[in-house]
Amino acid sequence: MAMKIRLARGGSKKRPHYSIVASDSRMPRDGRFLEKLGTYNPLLAKDSEDRIKMNVERVQYWLGQGAQPTDRVARFLEAAGVKDKAERKNMKKAEPGAKAKKRAEEKAAKAAAPAEAE
Repeated sequence: MAMKIRLARGGSKKRPHYSIVASDSRMPRDGRFLEKLGTYNPLLAKDSEDRIKMNVERVQYWLGQGAQPTDRVARFLEAAGVKDKAERKNMKKAEPGAKAKKRAEEKAAKAAAPAEAE
């Protein structure tokens, strides 16, 4: 069974509150889970102690059983010192969009046209 440690959303509209849960990866996001491992409240200040609460021992148990944390939960675990910090690269973020590339090509072609005429 493929296990995930992920966030399950709760709370009302525009007032999110998340539970950190261990669940089967095939279950829906807010569906059935095996164990609740903690909570995350994004509305609290970043330096607040109550923003992220985790049962670190149980998280380590599930990681030992082969559970894979999602990206957001992995960041929480790195901040708590449970998991080694992973290097992340977003290679496409700095790349211009399709329209910007097309404009740059057109501009380069326009600049090259007078140079060739000489």
